[in-house]
Amino acid sequence: MTKEIYLTGDRPTGKLHIGHYIGSLKNRVAMQNSGQYHPFIMIADTQAFTDNARNPEKIKQSLTEVALDYLAVGLNPNKSTIFVQSQIHGLPELTEYFMNLVSVARLQRNPTVKSEIQQKAFGESIPAGFLTYPVSQAADITIFKATKVPVGDDQEPMIEQTRELVRSFNNAYPGDVLVEPTGVFPPKGQGRLPGIDGNAKMSKSLNNGIYLSDDADTLAKKVKSMYTDPLHINIDDPGHVEGNVVFTYLDIFDSDKVRVQRLKDHYQAGGLGDMKLKKHLIDVMEAELAPIRQRRAEYAQDLPAVLKMLQDGSQRANQVAETTMQEVRAAIGVNYFG
Repeated sequence: MTKEIYLTGDRPTGKLHIGHYIGSLKNRVAMQNSGQYHPFIMIADTQAFTDNARNPEKIKQSLTEVALDYLAVGLNPNKSTIFVQSQIHGLPELTEYFMNLVSVARLQRNPTVKSEIQQKAFGESIPAGFLTYPVSQAADITIFKATKVPVGDDQEPMIEQTRELVRSFNNAYPGDVLVEPTGVFPPKGQGRLPGIDGNAKMSKSLNNGIYLSDDADTLAKKVKSMYTDPLHINIDDPGHVEGNVVFTYLDIFDSDKVRVQRLKDHYQAGGLGDMKLKKHLIDVMEAELAPIRQRRAEYAQDLPAVLKMLQDGSQRANQVAETTMQEVRAAIGVNYFG
């Protein structure tokens, strides 16, 4: 049976948090272990330079942090090709070819790019690399002929842009060389995880995340500081579940849905204190995150082995990418010398 190829990844701009875990990492591991796919997992260091060009040390240090998080959650280099984006030599070339098949106006209309530009407050100083990173992302996907791309819900416009570029390329050049990918999104109700402060997005820049590397005390401290219901002042007061981050997390992390519903009913009726609720959430989250934390610490004891894993994965990925690039050059007609 021919395995489908999937590609996904993360920018190395810091350690990964549980938003990454719920939104994408768990799904990647499940797909890897299903035996139905050939997974390519990319640490997107080149993409990270689009808004960190003057801070290369941050990217370098984060490279191993992201790799440790990958290994800790169960991504296996014997089942998945884990590699570093900058080490794939054909990507800049394919990106350049794609640049001529998309307009600036189309890139500016991309909802994901528009949202991130606003969030980062670039003003009139948008780096050209940031505006065009959907094009390089399309190259990342298509150079491996990925058919499936596990991403968060907010990345759907990026997948559609890739599909458009594939169609443009295949219409412009003979052979239908490139493959249109399909996005694989988190199960309904398990999209973007809100920050502990109630913000709709958990992110490093907002300092409102729980990280896979956080120790038990840090996890407990962050959960205890979670946003709940500001009107639930006294224990006997009826509380609101909607917008209450603790219940949002319980819906995701507590597998006993009957128990969660009982807690919701009790909270809404009054008589259930926020701290008791948070202590339950701490227990539930610790049960899931403690094994990940332990595995991460074990891998961190041998960082040279982690770097060797990335080097080996990058070499394997480079061989696959070069095969595609030979087909791309032939289709365009730039293989002048055979």
